[in-house]
Order: sequence, then C-alpha cells, then structure tokens
Amino acid sequence: MYRSRAPLRIVFFGTADFGIPTLHHFIRDPLYDIRAVVTAPDRKGGRGMRQILQSPIKRYALEHDLLILQPPNLKAPDFVDRLAALEADVFVVVAFRMLPEVVWSMPPLGTFNLHASLLPRYRGAAPIHWAIIRGESLTGLTTFKIQHQIDTGDIADQVVVPIGPTDTFGTLYHKLQPLGPLLMAKTLDKLRTGRLVLHPQDDRHASPAPKLFHRDCQIDFHQRGWEVYNFIRGLSPYPTAWTLLEGKELKIFGARLGQTHHLRPGEIYTNQRDTLCIGTLDRDLVVEEVQLAGKRKMSIREFLNGYTITTKCVG
Repeated sequence: MYRSRAPLRIVFFGTADFGIPTLHHFIRDPLYDIRAVVTAPDRKGGRGMRQILQSPIKRYALEHDLLILQPPNLKAPDFVDRLAALEADVFVVVAFRMLPEVVWSMPPLGTFNLHASLLPRYRGAAPIHWAIIRGESLTGLTTFKIQHQIDTGDIADQVVVPIGPTDTFGTLYHKLQPLGPLLMAKTLDKLRTGRLVLHPQDDRHASPAPKLFHRDCQIDFHQRGWEVYNFIRGLSPYPTAWTLLEGKELKIFGARLGQTHHLRPGEIYTNQRDTLCIGTLDRDLVVEEVQLAGKRKMSIREFLNGYTITTKCVG
C-alpha cells in the first residue's frame, strides 16, 4: 500500500482543452509534481494549411514552463525510454488517444483516466455527444485505472451530472469540464494516502460512444421528433448535424419541437421571414439557428432574410 508525504510525481497526457482545468489543479497543488506533459504533435492547418497548430494542452503547458513531449509514435523506444527516465509514480490521462500497454503499465501506481460518462455507459471517443443523442437525463464523469481494452478498467470514482432537456454538447461539455479536476484530485488523494478502492465495471450495462465523422452527422427526418431533436443538440456546436437544402449543406445548430404535426418527414414549411419548419415522423421541427455552406452561422430570421427557399423538402 502506497503512502508518502512526498509530492506524487505525475506525467499528464492530454490534447483537448477539456483537460486544462485538471492540469491547472495539479500545477497549483504542492502535493503533486508534474514531471511532463504528453500531447499530440503539432499539425498544419488554417488557410492554405500554412499555420502550425498546437494542441490546447500544449499551449497551456508552454505558458507554465512545463516539459512537453509530443511523440508521433507512443511505442517508439526513444519516447518510452524518456518517459521511464521521468520516474513518475502515476500517469494521468484526460482526452488523449489510446495508450499502448508499454506506456500505461509503466508507472508503479498505474495510469488513471478521466472519462466523460458514467462508465460502463458510453465507452469510446464521444461520450458527451452520444449521451445527448440517446436522450439520457443523467451522465457524469468517471476516473478509472487503464487496462487493455479501451474504457474498461476498474472504476475509482464517479460524479453524476443531470442533462437538461435543452442541453447541447457545448453546454454539457462546460458543465462537466470544471468537475474533472475535483474528481481526479479525489482519486489521486486516495491513491496517495493508500485509501483507494477500485471496482470492476459491469459489462452488462456497457454501451458504445464511437467517434463521430461528418457522414454520421446527416439528419434522418424519418425518425421521431425527439430523436431528431436530440441528434441536433447532441452534435451542437460540433461536429454539427446537417441536411441538404437545394443541393447545399445546411448545418442546424439549434431547433425545437413544434406543437403540431402537419409535415411529412423532410418536408419544409417557411413563411420566408422568420419561420422554417421541417417534418419528422411524428412532430414538426422548428429550426432556429443554421449555417449554409460558404456562409456564417445565423439565426433563422437572418437566414431567410437573405435566402429564398424554393424546394419543398430537404435531403
């Protein structure tokens, strides 16, 4: 059983800004010693692919003078050797890619991941999106000790967070993000003081949350209204649900369910001023915020002020 008054030596793995509050917490707490930050390699992007884009975690680590490692290959011997030389007690993972066993098995106290769902529900890369898409009323965060299969390790701690009926991916993301450091600190404090008890996941309650690609985000208006509504808010503001309007991609960021059902699935009604409705299987959907390909995001009033719809349906 591990007990020590010395700071817990940590290597932090992360890429997205979801992990910044957790990294910030451990930088400020003298009970922890951040030996290094491992993040994704820089990539080219922007107009003409001329900009060098750094991950949010790298930008934060640079601001705080932390050692940064950006291995293209997590199994590369030089990276593994450098990681071992840091002599970390534990690795902490928040919004990073899958680690190979040679990495996650390295630290003597193990590798702990912060996952944005109530495991074993929504294992995978997009748990926040899928919880909303599937119409869940509760989600949360889980800390667990990494093992071979992704998101299957023994659970350390969890916190439950309600999903409101109008929550989007964006609003729920920002509800969960500040709770991450509190939960991971709770887990590591138990680990540091020898009080941590792990519990195996019950695979009977497991569900997947695979990464969402552009093709997965096309709206099927032949579903029930609540399913379409949940799909739109679960993908807003990113990667965004879309349909085709007169051959052009129309992203839908915001919508609500109407009180009536007059339209067939995919059928359009508009007054060409401030109202655009699209039919689903059992309810009409009132569209509120859109972006047509090549244009900026705008309210439906702004959109209809500059665009005349001539078709009778989407898709």
